[in-house]
Amino acid sequence: MSTAKFVPLTSYQEYPPAEMAHRAASWRAEMQRRRTVRDFSNRPVPREIIEACLLTAGTAPSGANLQPWHFVVVRDPAIKRQIRAGAEKEEREFYTTRATPEWLADLAPLGTDADKPFLDIAPYLIVIFAEAYRVLPAGRRANYYVSESVGIATGLLIAALHHAGLATLTHTPSPMGFLNEILHRPKNEKPFLVLVVGYPAEDAVVPVLGKKALEEIATWV
Repeated sequence: MSTAKFVPLTSYQEYPPAEMAHRAASWRAEMQRRRTVRDFSNRPVPREIIEACLLTAGTAPSGANLQPWHFVVVRDPAIKRQIRAGAEKEEREFYTTRATPEWLADLAPLGTDADKPFLDIAPYLIVIFAEAYRVLPAGRRANYYVSESVGIATGLLIAALHHAGLATLTHTPSPMGFLNEILHRPKNEKPFLVLVVGYPAEDAVVPVLGKKALEEIATWV
């Protein structure tokens, strides 16, 4: 028997088409300013800004509304150093033995390597975990569409942080199991990615990149 409860939708706000177009264009311009940054300042960022952005991420849709994500916000310099050491160990393996020549060639325009100083320079590392399943008193229960749900929440988090005036970097050392150990997370949580957050360094640079045109990313049928 269904236990679903519903209430009237009162939060939706409709806009005239001209205002909708303006809002869509202005948001596009806002997000086009966003760049992934690898040169961070160690300037402090107020905690309440990060909290507000995390709550925005928590509004994401998820399979059966189970919200299978957990965000570990790392500020402690000692823990950040541990994460950097673990990440660089995996990255050295990646660049020397795991990555194919084709993969390394694709990475070359980005100028990346195994050194990740941003991991202990930036004021925050937000380590995002995906809850593969739930552990309940009655036993183990499945979560649904975990990667999709956590990916949507991560996208909202990145957009919220950018909108607040901060820079981010998505970092995915592989494998990432060392993060469970360092951050004391349970086995049912799998590291999804490390989001580096802070102000860009004054001398920050970014690679010259382009984005695909609309006709390359969308098809109308």
